[in-house]
Amino acid sequence: MTRQRQPISQISRLAHRASGTTAANRMVPEETPVAFSFAGTTHAVMMASPADFEDFALGFSLTEGIIAAPEEIEAIEVEDLGAGIDIQIRLRDKANTRFQARRRRLAGPVGCGLCGIESIEEAMRSVDAVGASKLTLGAEDIACSVKLLSKVQPLHTETGAVHAAGFYVPGKGIVMAREDVGRHNALDKLAGALAKAGIAGESGAVVVTSRVSVEMVQKTAAIGAAIIIAVSAPTSLAIRTAEDAGMTLVALVRGDDFDIFTHQERVVCGVAKHVA
Repeated sequence: MTRQRQPISQISRLAHRASGTTAANRMVPEETPVAFSFAGTTHAVMMASPADFEDFALGFSLTEGIIAAPEEIEAIEVEDLGAGIDIQIRLRDKANTRFQARRRRLAGPVGCGLCGIESIEEAMRSVDAVGASKLTLGAEDIACSVKLLSKVQPLHTETGAVHAAGFYVPGKGIVMAREDVGRHNALDKLAGALAKAGIAGESGAVVVTSRVSVEMVQKTAAIGAAIIIAVSAPTSLAIRTAEDAGMTLVALVRGDDFDIFTHQERVVCGVAKHVA
C-alpha cells in the first residue's frame, strides 16, 4: 500500500552564530531509496525525493532508452515498503521483449547515473541528434529562464538543498518544473511530466540548477530539446557530446552573464525577449 510521504521534514538543531548558539528548527529535504522494477525484477535503485513518482518512472524509462514512447508502458504501480519505494512498471509486449533482451546482457548490479549498462560502449552510447532544431533564444531568454526557474522551486526555497530542472518556452516562460535531491532525478521527473503533458521537447530549452555532466546531455537529447541551460559548469565530455548531438550548451549563468560552449548560433546575443 502507498502512503503519503512528505518531501521535507522539520528538524531541530543548534545554530551557532557570532552572537551565540541557540536551539532552532530547520526544514530539510527527505531522500529515500526508489527502486524501478520491470517485469517484477529490480533494474535500478535511486536515492531520490519522495515525490512525483509516476513522472520519475516515465521519465527514467524514456531517458534510459527502455521505452521509445509513453504508450509502451501498460501500468505504473507505486508501493511504499517502509524502507523505500518500489515502482513496478509493466511494459507492453514489444517494449517488454526489448527490455528482457537487455536484461539478459547485464553482467551485474546497477547504480545511479548511467543505469542498467554493462560496458564502456553502452555508457558512451550515441545520443539522439537534435541539430535540426530551429529554436533560437535571445540573451535575455537565458537570464530570464534561470530567474524564472528560481521562482518555481518550493522545496529549495524551504530547504536550500535540492536541484531543479525546468522547461523554458520563449514567450511562455517555465512551463514545467520538477525538483529532487538528485540532479539526474529532477531531469528524469521533468522528462516524464513533459511526456504526460504532451509537450514537445523541441519547443523549448531544458534549464537545470546543477553542473552539466554527460548524462544530463544524454537525457536532454532524449527529451528532444536542442538547448540546455545550466547555472554551473559542464564537463569536457558533456561539451563534446553536446557538440556531436547538435545541442547548444549554455552554462555558468550568473545574472546577465553566461558562457556558450556549443552551437552558439541558437543564441542571438543582444536581442532582448521579455517574459513577465
